[in-house]
Amino acid sequence: MGLAALTVLDTPPIEQVGLAERHGFDTIGIRLLPAAPGTTAYPLHRDRAALTDLRRRLDDSSVDLFDIEIIRLGADFDVAAYESVLAAGAELGARAVLVGGDDTDRARLTESYAHLAGACADHGLVASLEFMPWTAVPDARAAVEIVSQADGPARSVLVDALHVDRSATTLDDLAAIPMEWLHYAQLCDGRIPRPTDPSEMIRQAREERLPAGEGGIDLRDIVAVLPPGLPISVELPNEPRRRAVGTGPWLDHLVATARAVLGAPVTL
Repeated sequence: MGLAALTVLDTPPIEQVGLAERHGFDTIGIRLLPAAPGTTAYPLHRDRAALTDLRRRLDDSSVDLFDIEIIRLGADFDVAAYESVLAAGAELGARAVLVGGDDTDRARLTESYAHLAGACADHGLVASLEFMPWTAVPDARAAVEIVSQADGPARSVLVDALHVDRSATTLDDLAAIPMEWLHYAQLCDGRIPRPTDPSEMIRQAREERLPAGEGGIDLRDIVAVLPPGLPISVELPNEPRRRAVGTGPWLDHLVATARAVLGAPVTL
């Protein structure tokens, strides 16, 4: 079980390792590049000392780094500009890069993904394309169409339960994703009624997700379609609730509710 970057985005990566150790997470994810201009990120690929410190901290920990984020495929995407990001992820032992698709030119977006997947493979990473209903990759079918045009071992589709629920994705669509393209999934719950306005979808996704089992998403059905033992990342930003109870109790609650949905024993 992983502690996603967005769940504790105000926490520097080296401190995030300690949170994961204390609260029952096996892995962490870190945000090297901002999801939107001006938002929080930790550009360790530009800070050799901080990168080395984190690598040493991970070497001494039972917690591993699973994914780095986020590379966005826009109209002006140039894979060479991300070489240092991929190299940093590989040095830290990451397995996956979270990828978002923004380019509305599907042919160009598909070509950009193929170039990125090739570069990821060179670094021992997978390029996990996440479908999000407000982006140019709005659902699982679109993600599969794009990823299928790339070659090599880095092809990957990232399933986020919130985006499954908010998009046109069906359980059959999830079942149609080749198993070898699934490297991890993101888990959270969401409010009902579901928002239909894209701006509200984005706000809830970034600020107001719910612990597993406390919303209206059919999480058990989604999990049942995914490969057994697939790594799970708990991506669950909700600052009002986190501040109300404190970070430690909040993370304990997220682990307990996630394990309850996954059918795994709770050990805190």
